[in-house]
Amino acid sequence: MPGPRAWSGRAGEREERSAADGTGRPVSDAAFFVDSWDPAYGASFEASAAGPAAPSSAQVDADVELPAVDWRAIGVRPGVRAPDVVLLVDGVRRIDASIWTAETDGVSFPGLAASYAAGVVRCDLGRGAAQLAGTRVGRGLFTASPSAQDVVAGAIRYPVHRVGGTGELAKLPAAVQGPLTALEVAVSDAARVDGDLLVVDGPLRSRRQLPRTLGYIKTQHSQYLDARLTAVVTGMASGERSPVFRLGTAWGGWSWYLRLPVAIGAPWAGIVRVECSADLPVEAAIELADLSLVTLPRFASTPYKDPRAPQNLIPIAGLERRLRALLGDSRLLHRALTAAARAAR
Repeated sequence: MPGPRAWSGRAGEREERSAADGTGRPVSDAAFFVDSWDPAYGASFEASAAGPAAPSSAQVDADVELPAVDWRAIGVRPGVRAPDVVLLVDGVRRIDASIWTAETDGVSFPGLAASYAAGVVRCDLGRGAAQLAGTRVGRGLFTASPSAQDVVAGAIRYPVHRVGGTGELAKLPAAVQGPLTALEVAVSDAARVDGDLLVVDGPLRSRRQLPRTLGYIKTQHSQYLDARLTAVVTGMASGERSPVFRLGTAWGGWSWYLRLPVAIGAPWAGIVRVECSADLPVEAAIELADLSLVTLPRFASTPYKDPRAPQNLIPIAGLERRLRALLGDSRLLHRALTAAARAAR
């Protein structure tokens, strides 16, 4: 009976080969690694049709902190200490129901009834204590329908958020991000104190005007650097960062990579990308990069506690659980929305 088929690591060619060499060891032409994340959450470094993390078309200026020819991993600099207070903000969203409108002219528009919540955790590093500093919940009916009105489902109201264009169903989930970001800004503004550091879970987007604020990107979708500079990033040890570089994208700004505490494994294991506002002078961006290196590793999660370790920071994981609970029971909300639609007809 022929042996099982395996994929060769060279040139991507498929070959038939024995599953073992007689010693019980798998036969392979290339090393492979197992991503530390639970597969249910995707991967920490996402693949695409063009290969692992297709190169981005964004313009990159790598000659910022160091000339590109001198790029090297940077460790903790003497005299840099973490801030006394770190605020970590995150938001969650959920689609409670998909809807369709019936206009008087016979046209129909899709819509989404969505719930979303934002919260902030205040970490006092001096006392070694963390507490929930604030949460807010919002809901909305997102549609391009010109006749849609607020929907009241039991005791819950879904205000209309009218979207532009034709309002295709596939594009509606992205419309929830704007109100969610506004909620994150509001909840974090209410918790800020002098000298703190605010860490946003995800890209900064429209929050670039906030002072002393970092965007924390767990999953790497694009490869911004060329092969030589990427090798510097994947060669970093735990507790090291890359030099600061500048991204020339629509939401571009100062950025750098950082490796959290992690066992040696896959090239991108434990690596996150951090960003700050492009409006800052380069000296301030480098100062924030140094600050991130003495701050973020403190919050790294461990594999036996978190399926997205170490990138899913411990305070963020707890905050996500709390926020999802605040959204309410999705089955009850769907039932209430169904009843409200039936009553409207």
